[in-house]
Amino acid sequence: MPRQPTLVGNTVLLVIDIQKSAFMDVKAGIPVMPGYADNMRRARRVVDAAHAAGLPVIFIQEIHRRDMVDYGRELDGSEGIHCMEGEPGTPVAKEEMGMRPTDYYLPKRRYSAFFGTEMEILLKGLKAETLVMVGGMTDVCVHYTFADAHQHDYYCRVVSDSVGGTSPETHEASLNAMEYLQEGANQTTEEIVTAISAHRAAAA
Repeated sequence: MPRQPTLVGNTVLLVIDIQKSAFMDVKAGIPVMPGYADNMRRARRVVDAAHAAGLPVIFIQEIHRRDMVDYGRELDGSEGIHCMEGEPGTPVAKEEMGMRPTDYYLPKRRYSAFFGTEMEILLKGLKAETLVMVGGMTDVCVHYTFADAHQHDYYCRVVSDSVGGTSPETHEASLNAMEYLQEGANQTTEEIVTAISAHRAAAA
């Protein structure tokens, strides 16, 4: 198949799990790659570009109940307790990311933003065709959300230096896996900001 354009039709930005913990010294429960916080800060450029272009922005938050009833199998692997409600690192990083009252908010109990949420209803209402993804973790929530979006036939783009993984190796492996599914999926912050600006101009 020929490579598809970077942005096709109605484009929506997914800000995946950029929560207060990203900017705190202690990363309870989940290991992070070096430079993770810098990548999350860089994601603000993509959020600002989406706002400037009038694109819908969906802030996604992983959050779990304090009685732990909704963790399921998440604690069977390498992760400890994480994203528990009431903890200082769990809220969405609204100020750091420039979240606006008009942005959408989507809580989730699992890694994929499609699993057990209203994501599909929201995207259908927005008539979304292309999903741009920033946030964390590259090899967990971003990757699983990307895979589900791909199987729902969305054009998917992941901003490679505005996502962060549990390690440099898993970060790169997941970026490669996503690129395998859709050629041109991996975009840098500079490339996606330029594409969003051009997309806006073309639609004007």
